[in-house]
Amino acid sequence: MSDKRPTRGFATRAIHHGQEPETVTGAVNVPIFLTSTYQYEAIEKTRSGHDYARATNPTRDAIEESLCSLEGGTSAHVFGSGMAAISALCTMMKSGDHVVCTNNVYGGTSRVFDHVFAGYGIQFSYVDTSDAAHVAVAIRPETRLVHIETPTNPMMQVTDIRAVAEVCRTKGVELSVDNTFLSPYLQRPLELGADIVMHSTTKFLNGHSDGLGGVLVCTKPEQAERFRYVQKTTGGILSPFECYLLLRGVKTLAVRMRQHDANGRAVAEFLAKRLGADKVNYPGLKTHPQHELAARQQKGFGSMLSMELGSRERAQAFVGRLNLCLLAESLGGVETLVCHPYTMTHAGTSVETKARMGVTQGLIRISVGIEDTEDIVADLEQALG
Repeated sequence: MSDKRPTRGFATRAIHHGQEPETVTGAVNVPIFLTSTYQYEAIEKTRSGHDYARATNPTRDAIEESLCSLEGGTSAHVFGSGMAAISALCTMMKSGDHVVCTNNVYGGTSRVFDHVFAGYGIQFSYVDTSDAAHVAVAIRPETRLVHIETPTNPMMQVTDIRAVAEVCRTKGVELSVDNTFLSPYLQRPLELGADIVMHSTTKFLNGHSDGLGGVLVCTKPEQAERFRYVQKTTGGILSPFECYLLLRGVKTLAVRMRQHDANGRAVAEFLAKRLGADKVNYPGLKTHPQHELAARQQKGFGSMLSMELGSRERAQAFVGRLNLCLLAESLGGVETLVCHPYTMTHAGTSVETKARMGVTQGLIRISVGIEDTEDIVADLEQALG
């Protein structure tokens, strides 16, 4: 990082850290290095430290430096999707090892845990991590990792990162945190004691619904060594073009998250008045059981929420009347996205597990975009009929 570039504030780092002007032409945007290999100067002597693109790429180096700075880690490692990042996280385990996970976790995470890695002898336990005491009880001698998602998808349950980190530290277990819903602008898990932060970069970090990706941000040299090795040997890396899109998205992360947060609060307040506060899951509402915890460990409440409409028929009628908001998978884009978790994000989750989580056929998840607030509210109001 050049000493000439300011690095103090979050927005400044998002724009400049890892994104210095290109040295040959002075281009202010990091180029897309579309190459699979690099010329050597001589045997065992590369020209710039790069030898093969599965191992390294300058565009990928830039986004990894940027994300490492924003989360306050020691290294960052990008993968082809959020699930590829979760899978890389699991490569820290071996047969017989045990993982404790948030019981209200994203359906894709539990699916890859239970239907892929469990087949290799890794054991998984799902507990209510909103109570750190439950985590302490669940940890066994063979436990190697506690993985939490906060807030959870889609029920918006909050876990006290600092309290769980203290439990993990006492037990000699590492803690990873899925920070996808809030981004490093609104939540900083490493500062609260986590060892690893994970994101689906597809969401708020990219912000434009046009590129898949995932990242693991580390705090220890042995973690960095492991994930670099996984990138090189398994090849689930982020392409140079996707890295470029992510660099583009990160530059506006601070300003986007401020608007996402403002719109999220406004929409949640509207829905709480329209449906009743008990029907809306949003930590920014004072009626949310973990509102004070969220206010303490987060910089804001973000734009993710869910609401209970009571039945699949009502949910179908609601989404059928939307004009501005879009019924679609994913979240974190500039546009407002509406999702029916029961048949979309948690379609592969068992009926019993969905019932335990509270994912009903009448549940709707909303990723509030950055359109004009009054337009979003007007569309939701008319769709509610």
